[in-house]
Amino acid sequence: MDTESNFKQVDTSSLVDRVEDNLVQLLQEKKFKVGDSIPTELELCNILGVSRTVVREALLRLRLMGLIESKKKKGSVITSPDIFGVLSKSMNPHILDLDTLREMFEIRLVLEIGMADFIFQNITAENIEELKVIVDNEPDVSQDHLFNIAHEIAFHGKLYEITGNEALKKFQRMLLPIFDYVHNSGLLKKQGKMHKYVSHKGLVDILENGSPELFRNAMRNHLENHFIRLFADS
Repeated sequence: MDTESNFKQVDTSSLVDRVEDNLVQLLQEKKFKVGDSIPTELELCNILGVSRTVVREALLRLRLMGLIESKKKKGSVITSPDIFGVLSKSMNPHILDLDTLREMFEIRLVLEIGMADFIFQNITAENIEELKVIVDNEPDVSQDHLFNIAHEIAFHGKLYEITGNEALKKFQRMLLPIFDYVHNSGLLKKQGKMHKYVSHKGLVDILENGSPELFRNAMRNHLENHFIRLFADS
């Protein structure tokens, strides 16, 4: 009789999950900083009371998340994770359902309304001229082109750049494939009754002569029509 066949393979995935959580907690408790070396695999085995295989798997997960990396002569050290790099790997628009797409657009709405103060703090006369060039290349009747992806990328990308916030710029680049997918997916409905609409040119006029509060309201009007076309009756 093959006694080996009578034994089921032990599933250690839940143990690895717990060890991963414990490792993160340990690193927080010890107040490790970027560049600090963490305990060796053997030391972690003794601290956590688990096998080296389990510790190695948990450390691999931390590496994939960008929390640690291997250095010659230093072993594993704490790193500053590329948050958006990790997040972007799961931002495949082909596997996102409609609710998630809606939430991504809601995040965009919050960001682009909320960054008005940053834009007004940093915008220069040169930026205004660059934005004018962008809108001059758009069709005259811009409300008939509410979701032209090329215009969206050029104009809104420039706004993110003006904020001077690198995290915002990375997040916008991460969202671009989603906007492009929506544009080409057939999800956008034909333009129906429009709410009050502010074009890109109208936004530039406010940036040149208005205030952050006026810009916030105008951006809300500008983007809400995108929402109507994507999510009406959904």
